[in-house]
Amino acid sequence: MIRQGGKSSGGSEPADKRVVVVVDDDAGIRESLGSLFRSVDLHVELFGSPADLLARPAPDVPSCIVLDVRLPGISGLDFQQQLAAAGVHLPVIFMTGHGDIPMSVRAMKAGAVDFLAKPFRDQDMLDAVMSAIERDALRRRDLAAETDLKARYAALTAREREVMGYVTAGLMNKQIAGEIGLSEITVKIHRGSAMRKMNAKSLAELVRMAQALGVTDPRSS
Repeated sequence: MIRQGGKSSGGSEPADKRVVVVVDDDAGIRESLGSLFRSVDLHVELFGSPADLLARPAPDVPSCIVLDVRLPGISGLDFQQQLAAAGVHLPVIFMTGHGDIPMSVRAMKAGAVDFLAKPFRDQDMLDAVMSAIERDALRRRDLAAETDLKARYAALTAREREVMGYVTAGLMNKQIAGEIGLSEITVKIHRGSAMRKMNAKSLAELVRMAQALGVTDPRSS
């Protein structure tokens, strides 16, 4: 089963590699699209069916999938849902020679980036692919930042997390000391340590981190 975060081929991939995955049962269209994408320095992976794609790990770099709506065994729209259920969140661009408005609406509601009717202009396809890859790059950066933030929070001691909760709820050191039965200087030490470990340069930044992490006022729990 394809899985997010795996390597698309043997060996490590350059950090600047951008991958377009093409799924179409028409070999001529696959090769034509492959040549188009390679002409703008994109790495290309070509598949004749969803089953072929499912047998490979998903690219671990900014990528997108160009998917034909009508495929052997399963429709592209149903396959899009399978990918989402499997936790694969690569942006999808649909192409079809038999598209209609309801099909297009269903694809877009399911998260498709674009829906191109054959025959399409090369530039329209390239524009859609570049937009999709940029979207995936932003998603990956946001995910990396979220993972890093959670790791920093996990590194706090239980007392530091408690103090952080009170601090970001707006309490002063003296008030926090009264809430948890510590001296004000001890609270100040825990607060400073939490700020350093979270790499927060200001209270406002720490509050934003707490909001992103879902940290709540300890008095409400």
